[in-house]
Amino acid sequence: MRFLLSTLLLYSLAMNAQADIYTFTDAKGIAHFSNAPDDKRYKLIVEVRRAGGGYFPSPSQVQVNALARARFAPLVESAARTYQVDAALLHAVITAESGYDAAAVSHKGAVGLMQLMPETARRYGVSNSLDPEQNILGGTRYLSYLLRLFDNNLELAVAAYNAGEQAVINHGYSVPPYRETLAYVPAVLKLQKKYRATL
Repeated sequence: MRFLLSTLLLYSLAMNAQADIYTFTDAKGIAHFSNAPDDKRYKLIVEVRRAGGGYFPSPSQVQVNALARARFAPLVESAARTYQVDAALLHAVITAESGYDAAAVSHKGAVGLMQLMPETARRYGVSNSLDPEQNILGGTRYLSYLLRLFDNNLELAVAAYNAGEQAVINHGYSVPPYRETLAYVPAVLKLQKKYRATL
């Protein structure tokens, strides 16, 4: 009964916080709960659906305004050259993060084309995340840092862009087992491949 009540309480909290809940019971019979599992024993018990009924759209579901992409292409190319990051990767991240909507703001507070969180924006000197040039430069600098941090492992860098670098490190330098991240990484890599063929 206590377990059931705890689960219902956590479910309520998860719905309010928009977070999945994981649990496992240790050898002493103690139940552990987390929204950021850091142990292989954790199992998903509460799955919170994001807006649109899913987590991350597949590449085939992503609708990109070709005019919007063309509009921001010069800024992407410039940032790619400045920070030595593949332009196709930048286009893939922008497609995944905002669909080229420069005014996009997520429920978590991420802003702009590359969906910069406020702390990331500050870290990379972005004073206005709604400014496309600042946003793209800040996001590209962050991606460049992540690529260096993870020895140019594209999968880990993309996972870190979505889930945070510490999450990747905490999970033994592997893609964190979060549903959103597990969908995000292959989607971005597929989009990158698609853009490489057209840029």
